[in-house]
Amino acid sequence: MTPRKGARPPIPERLPVSAVDAHTHLEACGAKDSADVRSMMDRAESAGIGHAITVADDMAAARWAVEASTWDDRVFAAVALHPTRTKDFGDAEREELAELAAHPRVVAVGETGLDYYWDYAPHDAQQDAFRWHIGLSKRLGKPLMIHDRDAHEDVLRILDEEGAPDTVVFHSFSGDVDMARRCVDAGYVLSFSGTVTFRNAGALREAAMVVPLQQLLVETDAPFLTPHPFRGRPNEPYCAAYTLRELADLRGVHVGELATIVTATVNRVFGLGV
Repeated sequence: MTPRKGARPPIPERLPVSAVDAHTHLEACGAKDSADVRSMMDRAESAGIGHAITVADDMAAARWAVEASTWDDRVFAAVALHPTRTKDFGDAEREELAELAAHPRVVAVGETGLDYYWDYAPHDAQQDAFRWHIGLSKRLGKPLMIHDRDAHEDVLRILDEEGAPDTVVFHSFSGDVDMARRCVDAGYVLSFSGTVTFRNAGALREAAMVVPLQQLLVETDAPFLTPHPFRGRPNEPYCAAYTLRELADLRGVHVGELATIVTATVNRVFGLGV
């Protein structure tokens, strides 16, 4: 991942209740060291986003995410090998990931899953890696954070075949109402990114309407998926405040009420204690 170009969106008015960016990539946003992480989280906190989970997509990012989670108490980590990186996923990578995922600041195994949009890794390699990550999640007792792009049926099938971990989070949920209902019925948690604010995302916005608030999270997936009306500009954790407000409007609830519920869900799902 590389950061988007252009000016960052303005920092929005502070949320009335602090919330959490449930999935971001601080390194890909441009953070290199503890000072960069602190600056990003200071901007987030000024918008009412008090904590963030920084997520890895390759081995180098996994090492960095774990280290970054020790630099700032507002940052937690999730580690896995992104499905598009699984073409060569050997014993050495699995051993190191298992060790990284066991770190106390790592709150989830992810992002893992399937991506049939890009042609970077064969489907069978992705599926084998996904099954391994499911097993790791269950062995560690940590939530499974899923990347699902154009692969809904296979993701649900493999979860069923392997036996889903106790807690499953679909990051940047991209399904329709039917997919949302199937996930909700299975007890999965659906995390919505800036895509739910896009005006051409009618099916996704309808899906967001049927998810019980206690099974809903908000994320940025920064530096991409910047919320409307700043689509295409660099994204950072503070922009989760825009998405949270949009979801509150969509669901017809006060933004403070939604922030309170979402934060409670984050604590239940990831055990953050914030």
